Amino acid sequence: MSDMERLHRITNMIQVRKCVPIEDFLDELEISKATFKRDLEYLRSRLNASIIYDRYLGGYKFEFPDQIDKIEMPGLWFSEKEATALVLMQHLLSSLDKGGLIGPHIEPLTTVIDGILGNSEASSKELRKRIKVLGMGSRKSSMDNFSEIGAALLKRERLVIEYYAKGKDEITEREISPQRLIYYRENWYLDAYCHMREGLRSFAVDGIQGAVLTNQKALDIPDKECQEHFAESYGIFSGKATQRAKLRFTPEHARWVSGENWHGQQIGSFDKEGYYNLEFDYNQDPELVMDILKHGSGVEVIGPAGLKNRVKAELDKALKNYS
Repeated sequence: MSDMERLHRITNMIQVRKCVPIEDFLDELEISKATFKRDLEYLRSRLNASIIYDRYLGGYKFEFPDQIDKIEMPGLWFSEKEATALVLMQHLLSSLDKGGLIGPHIEPLTTVIDGILGNSEASSKELRKRIKVLGMGSRKSSMDNFSEIGAALLKRERLVIEYYAKGKDEITEREISPQRLIYYRENWYLDAYCHMREGLRSFAVDGIQGAVLTNQKALDIPDKECQEHFAESYGIFSGKATQRAKLRFTPEHARWVSGENWHGQQIGSFDKEGYYNLEFDYNQDPELVMDILKHGSGVEVIGPAGLKNRVKAELDKALKNYS
């Protein structure tokens, strides 16, 4: 019998019998008193099991009644409420992962969770049936290279990738040092240091057509530098911000936009007429232009002039489609 099996037997005996004399533990588990004491100390100090000795009853029991409702896992303890939260998180993660990158890897967790909750009122199947996550705009990603990407991130090794850039319609081979995996707007991106470009870049995972571990130590970029590079500008187009967008939303659109986070350092305010003015820094504008166009006549670009002209040009081209 393994140590973990023995710990489970001890807690199960207390759950079933309410109070158990030490002699029963020693006889049924075929262990010494010293071993039982070590197990008891481990349960108390490491797993927070509230097991006490009741002198009146002459045995060991749980100090708190709700301890009996605790649910066991090897090395971890979960109450039904905690296990319910676990199945909710697992289901939400699977639902968000429309690209199929993480889902297959966490699928084994589903079986474990089902076993934890068992036939309780909050069954995992019932919970999953009552929750729906509707995603739009996700691209189907290949699972082929996900394991290599994950291994490179955890082992801190470099990758040689074949990358297809949709904007340029070209494939390049690059050696990169992965920094972190990002889930952004229904799609996966890999932030990495590109040794070919000698700088930080963000790669769409669905554009990585091949990935090979090099067994060479990855170049670690300080978290602060990564944060400044990838978070300073608007959207997924990273880099040092060079321009500042100024947008004015109508009172109708302001009801929604005023509660949205467009940028970590945005500044928003209402004017006397109920219009909502929003300002933030950006580097490249393709993603920003698309987001502005979604609001149609509900937004006006105040500045800069280049952004205003880009949006106007796109609206003019769209209008020609209906002329």
